[in-house]
Amino acid sequence: MGTITLALLGQAWPYLLAMGAALAGVWTAYAKGKASQKARQYAADAAARTEAQKIDDAVAGRAPDDNRGRLARWSKS
Repeated sequence: MGTITLALLGQAWPYLLAMGAALAGVWTAYAKGKASQKARQYAADAAARTEAQKIDDAVAGRAPDDNRGRLARWSKS
């Protein structure tokens, strides 16, 4: 039984090596895609934070009644 296994392994090692290389390639592509998506999401969050900070700065410079009047169009009530 051991001789047959070694004979099969001797003939199948290139296929096993190719399968291992393919799995490594798939894993690398997955990791790069995940990192790319994370960077894209971080950039979008940073842009939203910047915009929110601009709004907060603009609102902070006005009286509350003036702010209510200007921001009434955004209210759902």
